[in-house]
Amino acid sequence: MDVMGDKATLLDTGRFVQPSDRDETGDGEVVDEARTRLAAQAGDVEATSVLGAMLLRRGDLDGAEPLLRAATAEGDRAAANNLGVLLHQRGYPDEAAGWWRIAAVAGSAAAAHALGRYHRERGDEPAAEYWLRQSAEQGHALGAYALADLLEHRGDTAAEQWMRSAAERGHREAAYRLARALDRQAPHEDEYEGGADNGVASAPAASGSPGNEAEQWYRQAAARGHQRAALQLGAILEKRGELKEAGRWYLTSAKDGEARAACALGFLLRDAGDTESAAVWWLRAAQDGDGNAANALGALHAERGETQTAERWYRAAMDAGDVNGAYNLGLLCAEQTRTAQAEQWYRRAAYAGHREAANALAVLLLQGGDATGAEPWFSKAAEAGSVDAAFNLGILFAGRGDEGVALPWYERAAAAGHTEAALQVGIARLRDGDEREAERHLRCAAGGGSAEAAYRLASVLDARRPPAPAHELGEQVHEKTECEEWYERAASQGHRRAQVRVGMLAAARGDVVEAARWYREAAEAGSRNGAFNLGLLLAREGSEPEAAVWWARAADAGHGRAALRLALVYARRGELAEGQRWADRAVTLGPREVSERAARLRDALRQELTA
Repeated sequence: MDVMGDKATLLDTGRFVQPSDRDETGDGEVVDEARTRLAAQAGDVEATSVLGAMLLRRGDLDGAEPLLRAATAEGDRAAANNLGVLLHQRGYPDEAAGWWRIAAVAGSAAAAHALGRYHRERGDEPAAEYWLRQSAEQGHALGAYALADLLEHRGDTAAEQWMRSAAERGHREAAYRLARALDRQAPHEDEYEGGADNGVASAPAASGSPGNEAEQWYRQAAARGHQRAALQLGAILEKRGELKEAGRWYLTSAKDGEARAACALGFLLRDAGDTESAAVWWLRAAQDGDGNAANALGALHAERGETQTAERWYRAAMDAGDVNGAYNLGLLCAEQTRTAQAEQWYRRAAYAGHREAANALAVLLLQGGDATGAEPWFSKAAEAGSVDAAFNLGILFAGRGDEGVALPWYERAAAAGHTEAALQVGIARLRDGDEREAERHLRCAAGGGSAEAAYRLASVLDARRPPAPAHELGEQVHEKTECEEWYERAASQGHRRAQVRVGMLAAARGDVVEAARWYREAAEAGSRNGAFNLGLLLAREGSEPEAAVWWARAADAGHGRAALRLALVYARRGELAEGQRWADRAVTLGPREVSERAARLRDALRQELTA
């Protein structure tokens, strides 16, 4: 209840002249009180009312009551309002309401506000609305705010009008709540819900929109010391990239005791590379019960290898009601191969609705051979929006040979940007003959960094290329095609078949050095085709001994043509037994035309050996 809400002071009446050198240290208040007391003793009603209000504000109820009663008896409405405040503080609300009614009927906006609050506390909403409206219509900020709160509770659209009225008159909570209401009208819906009416807003929309106006009201409320408004404003500025100003508002809010602002400030400092300062603010927020900060501390200690401390903070996060704490405990245990404990924490988080914990639990069960137990958790996580779980369901069904069921899950994950899922959809579409859809998904996957998708996309584009035109005169002009660019991208990511293909393209245009480089990379990574082609290149360049080394590697890996080449090399050298051995190997490895040639060579070598 406000004290002396609309009183006129003695200085306002002009009866006393304010000294020009008024003491600002508190002595001036003593002088004012003395003067007011003298005027009250002389029978001045306004002075009596003002003196009563002074004592009431100080907490001297016994001294204030007789003065306020005396002024009220003389018809002073401010005194009647303040007498109601005094009686309310003494624990006599019904008697207080009687005096507030007298003052409100006499035109006191403050008394009307107090009387409206009294009736609302007792459940008499019609009476509460009547008196609060009386107060609000007189321009009383507290009355406007209380009326807005009442109307908002009912779902009345007029609430915003009165909330705006209170905010315009300097009511900081009204400014904050108006901003929140405007925020909900804005087109974005990506707020972090930290509890009822405690979300962190996303960035505002274009100028003139509800989101933009919301930011202005957040700013006004924050400037008046509203800690949650400062938090919201910081979040808006951070999302917009104005990190320096965002940090200032987070700091303001954090210093006022807002734990979530301290946590957000910690993340801002961490991203700037100052993990030590970040830890200080996370510690402060975690000690105030912020689960997100406790998780951040846990992750920080886990990165440093301090697993016991990390576990302690994850447990603190869980105790604060943050389900991420249980999930992070599961991750920590899984990293330490404490599988049983990991399953316990994953399960706890999953039952609490943590979708990634449900996915992790399913993976754990699948790794343990319990595919039946894993499937429903994958499904639950995927239906809750886990992209990884949707992809994992696709893998699960594809592993059972049920491609028709797997494909929709792959498509769901691919639509959410999952690279490997897009690759699987592309492969399935190629298998079905839908080249256009296959190309679209392969492009998505290749753009997302999949070397296999880049190779397959290049293969699709390669198959469409027209034959190279024959140039009659001059040097052959070579312009790199899109399919070559994709082959090279896959090759640079270590894709062995792409490396071989890039080598072949280089060899076709006469760039032996480039071809040898790519063949060698593929061969050293285990590609038998790369080893075989490198051998061919070396043999053409006159390095048959080195070529034989690579052909031997390719043949040992199952390359029939490489085995045949080795058989011919040894036959030419006169090493007939070794040549026969490699010819036997080529017959076994194939393909058919290689087997036939190798069989003829083997028979000829056998005849030479027995002759």
